[in-house]
Amino acid sequence: MNSRQLLVILSLWTFSLGLQAQQQPFRFAQLTDLHLTPHNPMPKEDLLKSVAQLNATDQIDFVLVTGDLTESGDQESMEEVKSCLELLKVPYYVVLGNHETKWSESGCTAFHKVFGDERFVFEHKGIQFIGFNSGPLMRMAYGHVVPQDIHWMTEIMKQAGKQQPFIMVTHYPILKNDVDNWYEVTDAVRPFNVRMFIGGHYHTDKEFRYDGIPGILTRSTLRDKDGKSGYGIFEVTSDSILVYTQRIGETMRKRASFSLTRSYYDHQGHADSYPDFSINHQYPQVKENWIIQTGTGIYCSPAVSSDKVFVGDDNGVLTAYTLSKGKKIWTFTCGKRIVGTPATANGIVVAGSADGSIYALKADDGSLCWKLETTQPVLGAATIENGAVYIGGSDHTFRKIDLISGKVIWTYDQVKGYIETKPLIAGNKVIFGAWDNILYALHKDSGKEEWKWTHGLPGIHYSPAAVWPVATEDKVFIADPKRALTAIDLATGNTIWRTFQSKVRESVGISLDGKRLYAKTMNDSIVCYDTQTSTPRQIWTSNVGFGYEHAPSMQIEQQGIMIGSTKEGLIFGLDAKSGKVLWKHKIGNSLINTVVPLGKKHILFTATSGEVGMISVK
Repeated sequence: MNSRQLLVILSLWTFSLGLQAQQQPFRFAQLTDLHLTPHNPMPKEDLLKSVAQLNATDQIDFVLVTGDLTESGDQESMEEVKSCLELLKVPYYVVLGNHETKWSESGCTAFHKVFGDERFVFEHKGIQFIGFNSGPLMRMAYGHVVPQDIHWMTEIMKQAGKQQPFIMVTHYPILKNDVDNWYEVTDAVRPFNVRMFIGGHYHTDKEFRYDGIPGILTRSTLRDKDGKSGYGIFEVTSDSILVYTQRIGETMRKRASFSLTRSYYDHQGHADSYPDFSINHQYPQVKENWIIQTGTGIYCSPAVSSDKVFVGDDNGVLTAYTLSKGKKIWTFTCGKRIVGTPATANGIVVAGSADGSIYALKADDGSLCWKLETTQPVLGAATIENGAVYIGGSDHTFRKIDLISGKVIWTYDQVKGYIETKPLIAGNKVIFGAWDNILYALHKDSGKEEWKWTHGLPGIHYSPAAVWPVATEDKVFIADPKRALTAIDLATGNTIWRTFQSKVRESVGISLDGKRLYAKTMNDSIVCYDTQTSTPRQIWTSNVGFGYEHAPSMQIEQQGIMIGSTKEGLIFGLDAKSGKVLWKHKIGNSLINTVVPLGKKHILFTATSGEVGMISVK
C-alpha cells in the first residue's frame, strides 16, 4: 500500500467516524421549475396544488425552491410566485434558475427585491444547506457558478468544519455540458462532508454523480403527461436520506436513498475530467500577453482608449487597466452589476448599471463626470458617436445623451421590452433590438421612429435582442434565436431575405469593406454570406470545431482576419476572404464575450469566469 492509498483510507475513516453521531430525523420538500407566466394560468394552478398538499402533509419542516420560478424572469411573475409560496405553513428557501438569470429586465435585481439574497445558507437539525446561483447571467451559455460564489461557499464550509454535513442546492446539475465550470465547483467542495446536491432544470427525476458526489434532480411542479403536478420529498433519518416523488393526490413513491454514514467520494481527490487545452499547443503563434483573474463574473466586453482598458463586472465595479500590462489603475463602484459593454471617447467612459443609472467617468482617474438616473436598470451597451451617447434601458426607453454634459438630447419611450444590445449607428439611423420581438430604427438626430421590424416571431424569447446588428449602405443584418439570418432594408425596414440554412443564433459580424457578412452557427462552423445580393448567397463556411454553440458573441474583422469566440473559452482567427482557420486559443471554459481586436496582432477579451486579458498572434 502506497502513501497515497493510505491517505485516502485514513480520510474516509475520519469522515466515517464523524458521521456516526445520531442524525435528528426530519423531512423537507422540493419544488422546482414552476415557470409561472402572466399569460398562462396552468403553472400557477399546478403550484397551488403542490402548496395545498404540502400544507396538508405532516412533518414537513421546510421547502426548497430550486429555480425557474418564472417563464420570463419578470418581477410581476416573481411576485406572483411569492404570493403562492407565502401560503406555505413552513419556511421556504429559493435559488434562481436560468429563466430568472438569462431573461431578466432587472438584471436579476428583481429577485433580490422579491425573495432576498441570490444565495442562502441555513442549518437544520445538524445539516447545513447552501443554495447558490448556477445559471448564465443575461447571456445564453452553459450554466456557470461565478468565482465570488465559489469563494463564499468554501469560506462557509471552512468555518463549519470538515465533519459538518452539507447539502448543496442549485438549479442546474453540476455536470459537464450543463455547467461550464463544474470541475471548479466539485473540486472546491470536495474536501468537505457534502452529502448531496439537490437541483432541477431537467423537469424530471434523475440521479447523477457529480465527480462522485451524489446529485438529485426533481420533477417540475408542472403537470406531467398524466395531468398530474408534483414535487419531491426528502426524509432524513438517523443514518440515511430517503428521496421520494410525490404526485398530487397519490402516495409518495421512493426513488433513491443515500447513506449518512459512508463517504461516496474521495475527499482528497479531484474531478473526473477537466477541460482540454491541448489546442493551444497546435497554434504556438498565439501568446498570452497578460491575463488577470478578477474573482468576479464579467458579462460585458472591454472598452479601450489609447492606453487603457475599461471593464464592468458583476459586483457593479468599473475598473481601468493599463493596456500594455493589465495593471489596475482605478475602480469606480456603481450600486449594482454592470451588464452592458461600456463605451469611451474624448477622455470619458460611459456605462449603465442595474442600479438604474448611467455613469460617465473621467478615463484618467475614474472621477464622476455626471450620473443620469432612470427608473429601472440599465442593461444596454453604450455607443458613442460625435459627442453623443446612445443607450437603452429596462424602463422601455432609449436615450441620446450629450457626452460632455450628461444632458438628455432626446428620448424614445415606445419600446415594449427591455434593451441589452449595443446600438448600431447606420447613416442617419440608430438601430437596436429589444426583448419584445422588435428591431427598432430611430432617426439619430431627432429620435423619431423610422421603422420597426418584426417577423411574426413566436414569443419574446425569439427576439432579436442580444445580437449586435451590423449594416452596409442599404441593409441591416441580424441573427435571432429562431436560428435565422436576416437582411433588412435600411431605408424601409422591409425584409429583403431571411434564411434558416445555416442555423445561426444571435451572433453576426461584417467585413471592413461591408461586402461580407459573418455568422456563428450552432454547431462547429462560421459562415460567410454576400451582403450585396437580394437573395441569400453563401460565400464560404468554415468548420472551426467548437462544437455546440448558442452564446451571443459577435464576429469582428480586423486587417483581413475575422476573430470570434465561444461559450467554452475559445478565441479563433479565420482568413476573412476564404474562411481558412488561421489560429485558435483556449483561455478557459466559460463564455468569452465579444472580443476587441487591436490591429492585426492583439486581441482584448473578457470572460464570464472573471478573466480580463490580451493575447497576441505572430
